[in-house]
Amino acid sequence: MSNEQNAPAPASGAEAPGTGQPREKFASRIGFILISAGCAIGLGNVWRFPYVTGEYGGAAFVLLYLVFLAILGLPILVMEFAVGRASQKSCAQAFDILEPRRRFHWFSWWGYIGCMILMMFYTTVAGWMVAYIPKMASGAFNGADATVTGELFNSMLASPGELVGWMLVAVLIGFVICAMGLQKGVERITKWMMAILFVAMIALCIRSMTLPGAGEGIAFYLVPDFSRMFAGGWATFGEAVYAAMGQAFFSLSLGIAAMEIFGSKVGRDRSLTGEAVNVTALNTLVAILAGLIIFPACFAYNITPDSGPSLVFVTLPVVFGQMPLGNVWGALFFVFMSFAALSTVIAVFENIVAFGMDLWGWSRKKAVLVNFFAILVLSLPCVLGYNVLSGFMPFGEGSAVLDLEDFLVSNTILPLGSLVYLLFCTSRYGWGWKNFVAEADEGKGIRFPKWARVYVSYILPLIVLFIFLMGYKDKFFT
Repeated sequence: MSNEQNAPAPASGAEAPGTGQPREKFASRIGFILISAGCAIGLGNVWRFPYVTGEYGGAAFVLLYLVFLAILGLPILVMEFAVGRASQKSCAQAFDILEPRRRFHWFSWWGYIGCMILMMFYTTVAGWMVAYIPKMASGAFNGADATVTGELFNSMLASPGELVGWMLVAVLIGFVICAMGLQKGVERITKWMMAILFVAMIALCIRSMTLPGAGEGIAFYLVPDFSRMFAGGWATFGEAVYAAMGQAFFSLSLGIAAMEIFGSKVGRDRSLTGEAVNVTALNTLVAILAGLIIFPACFAYNITPDSGPSLVFVTLPVVFGQMPLGNVWGALFFVFMSFAALSTVIAVFENIVAFGMDLWGWSRKKAVLVNFFAILVLSLPCVLGYNVLSGFMPFGEGSAVLDLEDFLVSNTILPLGSLVYLLFCTSRYGWGWKNFVAEADEGKGIRFPKWARVYVSYILPLIVLFIFLMGYKDKFFT
């Protein structure tokens, strides 16, 4: 029997299904957009995007990324929002409410586990970003070359006490804000963080783009030259296409229900496709602006922008170290990086807290306390992986605990979780296409295209499966 007509969505302002309690809502539409974007805007945008763009030829890669963002990430984002708004729950109960036959009951824990593993290493890297604000402001990198900046970074990694301390700062900030509540804490403070983030980015963009010699970097980043992608033949182009697909797919934090929770806290006055477009556009704007900070500065000081993950902590400090008032601009850069990371930490913590409140009926205070200590303990292996546990190299020489945890989230949980959302929202064995489209189109704004049904039901799942398989191939069979 078809499941297309089951589980009708509750009316706007309704109680959370099965609880008799009103669902805590955002105070404003802009709050929903900024917090959802804040969850997506993270290290994938401001750390990974620039160095991957540098590796694969600049502006041509950016074009590929934008195309794949629209055809891969956007539809799944709409689905996460729709599942959340229709169920008025986090993933703890959403699938059971919308599909009472409980075929997807097992997925309830998927998002929670995914968010926990993500935070097990994300809090550590967020701590690195915060740590670099005083390091940069103190002038420690003034006149330093790559050898010196590399030594400074490695000395920080080798100090378990320092890393634990900065990780604790990131965890405390996140859970203290969540403890204040959705509107008074998460929404209000994230709005200010996002506002400061954009002010910092604009100031850094202006400074970077007005440096002598910055024009070459701007051209590299904004003027497409596909010949760079074919420098190594069709194989290189294929690698660039796959990298663009992966970056577009991972940049929205899809597949772990991190976005679903915000859908459960928004009203029905606006269509979800339109809201997803706004969130995606804001997310993309931050990634583009990050490139406009990094590439002009790198070219102005004759430093290559394709140095991989070390770009932020080793390469860019060299740039700021040579720049007039570089300690000020460098500190501002890491304020921006810290806010980008912490906005994701806060948003994912809110999802983790909501899971405990929905599934076990915990108060917000209890959910915050339990998960604060859980995250604190679970983050220790990543912190210690660079010093006390440095002998544990899960993927061979040079790898660490962080690499294993990142692989589990990025290459396993995110793609498989996204695949479940696709199947749940399009299959008659799940929530069903008609229910999904009805929820997505409720309110004013852009409608989800009906012609896309075949694409999201059959083609997009195959693309997501391809991304999943390629992740394992690249890790274990190359």
